[in-house]
Amino acid sequence: MTPQEVVSFAKENGALMVDYKFMDFVGIWQHVSVPISEFGEDTFEEGQGFDGSSIRGWQPIHASDMILLPDPATAKMDPFIAVPTLSLICNVFDPITKEDYTRDPRNIARKAEAYLKSTGLGDTAFFGPEAEFFIFDDVRYDSTSNQSFYMVDSVEGAWNTGREEFPNLGYKPRHKEGYFPVSPTDSQNDLRNEMVMELQKVGIRVECQHHEVASGGQAEIDMRFSSLVDMADQLQWFKYVIKNVAYRNGKTVTFMPKPLYGDNGSGMHCHMSIWKDGQNLFAGDKYGGLSQMALWYIGGIIKHAKALCALTNPTTNSYKRLVPGFEAPVNMAYSSRNRSASIRIPMMSTNPKAKRIEYRTPDPSCNGYLAFAAMLMAGLDGIENKIDPGQPLDKDIYGLSPEELKNIPSAPGSLEEALKALEADHEFLLKGDVFTPDVVEKWIEYKMEAEVNPVRMRPVPLEFALYYDI
Repeated sequence: MTPQEVVSFAKENGALMVDYKFMDFVGIWQHVSVPISEFGEDTFEEGQGFDGSSIRGWQPIHASDMILLPDPATAKMDPFIAVPTLSLICNVFDPITKEDYTRDPRNIARKAEAYLKSTGLGDTAFFGPEAEFFIFDDVRYDSTSNQSFYMVDSVEGAWNTGREEFPNLGYKPRHKEGYFPVSPTDSQNDLRNEMVMELQKVGIRVECQHHEVASGGQAEIDMRFSSLVDMADQLQWFKYVIKNVAYRNGKTVTFMPKPLYGDNGSGMHCHMSIWKDGQNLFAGDKYGGLSQMALWYIGGIIKHAKALCALTNPTTNSYKRLVPGFEAPVNMAYSSRNRSASIRIPMMSTNPKAKRIEYRTPDPSCNGYLAFAAMLMAGLDGIENKIDPGQPLDKDIYGLSPEELKNIPSAPGSLEEALKALEADHEFLLKGDVFTPDVVEKWIEYKMEAEVNPVRMRPVPLEFALYYDI
């Protein structure tokens, strides 16, 4: 929609408030609302001011004034606010430099799309993320100087088969056996259907929904692929809708990669392809029906995988999922059909338009704008430098011997290791000024100070079980 059309759309839908949404540096949606009387076509040029010093990783207090510029193409009615509310996703503008703010994740994603076009290699990068999540009935946690604990619970958790529930009706998925059972074992089908209905109301095309592998309410709802920025926008709507539907049903949702010990974590497998003039450039006559371009793209992902993890797996909890020896995509190899490889070539369709690669390492704790942009830049580096991805690996990676595994690159073992890899390998992100040095430096600084060091310095309950009586 144009700004004029957005104003008409708001009137037609009886909007009384306008909600400006934007992405913070770390990956949480933020918002500010104004009465409809304060909104007009000029808003799309003048924007809405806010305090950038109060947003994590952004401005110092002496240079805090920032501007939100709404994107008219993102106009929707928010389905969760009681007062009829028009919702707009915004880009962040620096009123001093008169330029898009370098640390705004959406601006970085927009620049990644522009860089792809500038190379002449393609005009559209499509992304299709599969963001898994957990639906719990209760969550409690605390951490102070003398105690620390967390507890999550679900009525369908395998750990509750012996709990008095007056009555306990059983039908609780066993650990690692939550994939596809019907109700009553799958107790959340109606809730997921409600989530799908709300997602469709905000324009998200949903392909399927199902229970995932883990006991205790792990779920997946798959969205139709879209272009990079639009898909990152949709990922934020996806998280917003799912959390709010769960909340109004007395449930809670987390996109933490590993909230449970001893069961599957939540990943965000990302399907990717590059198109030009309506043609899928990843379709060809090479391995798995891929083109040479797609193989080089894989080469770029593999080469930069450790650095990418700082953006695609950006939490300390991410590395509770990425543990070698378990069913986690830690080995940087590619294969058709083989789900033990970190990069898979889906073979479910012979249609050239469906040809793509699936990168299985990322998880849903990431900032979609940054993660998608970084994956595209790594892949483009592979294409531009014709990086050979090596031979495909069609064996079960989990069954390989240490000797066979030694030449296969692996994901980092911790967030700190990933951040060090990003520090050493980020030139590919700086091309086209997509990521700027201050973004990389602030990301590493923030993650080390706010996450790595605090987690590293705190005792955890298991250490008491292991060491208290030494």
